[in-house]
Amino acid sequence: MTPMPSSSVPPEGAPPESYVGLPSGRAEQLARDRGWSVVRSLPPGSIITMEYLEGRINFEVKDGTVTRCWLG
Repeated sequence: MTPMPSSSVPPEGAPPESYVGLPSGRAEQLARDRGWSVVRSLPPGSIITMEYLEGRINFEVKDGTVTRCWLG
């Protein structure tokens, strides 16, 4: 089960595009360290729901590297 965010306000700081190019494990840890309560990593082309969830950051990961990042 996905943990519920502890805050409904996304953390401020580095923009989503700053995670692109990082190894996925490093990006996930960095996001958690910066206060993101829900970090979701997905392979390219994943079928996902499009509901917006404040406090969640999403990574698209190919070959262990973040290729895209978006909020919600």
